[in-house]
Amino acid sequence: MDKTIRKYTDFNEIKADEYRYWQSRPAHERMDAVEEMIQAAYALKGWELEPDVQDYKDLLSAFHARGVR
Repeated sequence: MDKTIRKYTDFNEIKADEYRYWQSRPAHERMDAVEEMIQAAYALKGWELEPDVQDYKDLLSAFHARGVR
């Protein structure tokens, strides 16, 4: 994990750096992050996570395991 502290002077610079970071991560890692955010949002609302979200993640994991881009 990168423990570098960065100081920004421009919001657009922050957005560009964040975009570069997520583009550098493999698709399965980005999807894991999306799932984590979805679960957090559902929990904040007091909702249950829909089963199809997990099914979608399983599908993408299977694609990744077989080298599908």
